[in-house]
Amino acid sequence: MIPRYSRPEMTQIWDPATRFRIWFEIEAHAASAMAEIGMIPKEAAAVIWNKGGTAEFDVARIDEIERVTKHDVIAFLTHLAEFVGPESRFIHQGMTSSDILDTCLNVQLTRATDLLLADLDRLLAALKKRAFEHKDTLTIGRSHGIHAEPTTFGVKLAFAHAEFQRARKRLEGARADVATCAISGAVGTFANIDPRVEEYVAAKMGLTPEPVSTQVIPRDRHAMYFVTLGVIASSVERLATEIRHLQRTEVLEAEEYFSPGQKGSSAMPHKRNPVLTENLTGLARMVRAYAMPAMENVALWHERDISHSSVERMIGPDATVTLDFALNRLAGVIENLVIYPDNMKKNLDRLGGLHNSQRVLLALTQAGVSREDAYRLVQRNAMKTWETGADFLAELKGDGEVVANVPAAELEEMFDLGYHTKHVDTIFKRVFG
Repeated sequence: MIPRYSRPEMTQIWDPATRFRIWFEIEAHAASAMAEIGMIPKEAAAVIWNKGGTAEFDVARIDEIERVTKHDVIAFLTHLAEFVGPESRFIHQGMTSSDILDTCLNVQLTRATDLLLADLDRLLAALKKRAFEHKDTLTIGRSHGIHAEPTTFGVKLAFAHAEFQRARKRLEGARADVATCAISGAVGTFANIDPRVEEYVAAKMGLTPEPVSTQVIPRDRHAMYFVTLGVIASSVERLATEIRHLQRTEVLEAEEYFSPGQKGSSAMPHKRNPVLTENLTGLARMVRAYAMPAMENVALWHERDISHSSVERMIGPDATVTLDFALNRLAGVIENLVIYPDNMKKNLDRLGGLHNSQRVLLALTQAGVSREDAYRLVQRNAMKTWETGADFLAELKGDGEVVANVPAAELEEMFDLGYHTKHVDTIFKRVFG
């Protein structure tokens, strides 16, 4: 985790002190469940809660113990025993390290996901607000970076809103995938611990029992989770890239807000660069990069190995912290995005009406001209406009073969921009309900 790209709410989830507190809660809830079914004395469970619950776990002390034990869970249990005293012998009865590590990781991931879902809600709200604000703001649509046909800037934002709605649904599914608990002991057989303990701990920690754990929770769950984060990051990049293109000097239809006192270049004082969206493009690459090692973690040896462990210690915090930062940055970009309708209209008119070429093509075919001949007639006039800057409608009206099939008055009607936006309301109803 890099502080520059981190928010405190998310980094707190991955703080060592938070992790050890979750470990304690898992152990203490397990002790409570064992006490209820008679595995350990109820008095012991009460002491574990009373003494451990008020303890301030010393991360440095745990690290010191681990340097000797070479085992993080044992180091924690040793430190916990320093607080609990003799009743600590009833802690971790029939459990294995993975019961603690895997359950804790999934608690952290679900908590992180709740923040990410809130991030998406903020972004969705911003996109909806700006989409309705510019529902009827005409702009040119582009394919291959070249002018195609008119659309509205609101439709562009509605497209992004629909994409992030899908992202939210996927993230909800990913959260459900990783919200499982395993307290099943060595190789997951419950030989030394009752399955009721797992059910109890799962309920207390906001998880569900893992149907079959092989000492570890299956990593296909985590693979799907991190892949989902990667797909969301790709959507972040798609929208960021759109804004970067729209901010180019030759386009300048929208740009990031440039705050008072902000500087764009150490060398050129005039510069206003799309630094936020360029940053988002880079952050998206990093989040996507974590998906591959998560998928490689699925194939573990037999009932368990720890080849996944080092990977998850890195990608768990890094992927969630980075995406959390990116989503909030993107929401801020949309909330403050400066939009230039006049430049959109100016760019729309740059090619002399060529964006109406398809409508003329269709009119010619409906008048009885073959598609091949209709295409030839429209294209030869369009190329004159491309090459000389001539007015497309004037060229069409001066072409005898064209007007012989579609009268000039009908051609003029085909250059009405309202034709291209007549279904915007339908699109908005589909997206926003």
